[in-house]
Amino acid sequence: MNKATPFLWIKNTAEAIEFYKKAFNAVENYRLTEPEGKVAHAEITIGGANISIAGEYPEFDILGPETIGNTTVGIHLKVDDADKLFHQAIAAGATSVNPMADQFYGDRSGSVKDPFGHYWMISTTIEVVDPEEIQKRFLALYVN
Repeated sequence: MNKATPFLWIKNTAEAIEFYKKAFNAVENYRLTEPEGKVAHAEITIGGANISIAGEYPEFDILGPETIGNTTVGIHLKVDDADKLFHQAIAAGATSVNPMADQFYGDRSGSVKDPFGHYWMISTTIEVVDPEEIQKRFLALYVN
């Protein structure tokens, strides 16, 4: 395997592409549009990572979070300035799920839910912490 590419199913793909451009500085690589105008498939790039996006196809049981009521997957964006991108996403229409905060594992992070039901964690590394120290800090959370 050479790489894994996230694939998001979204009820309104065209609207989502524009949102991701504003919220996360996405670049649209291409889109495939059906004759009636529905975006069947598109690819965007965010921070060097490709993300595939497609419309819903109920006849194949392919549905997005808006239709099924939730999602079980999130996308983690590791960036130079997490606070800036977090607030940019909120300004574009995302909803804050977890506010920006320094984390025990060495990141500053927060998470948002986009208008289409997908979750995004946005983080910046503020301290390099080895796995043993992360485990120690994690267990310390349970002491209090």
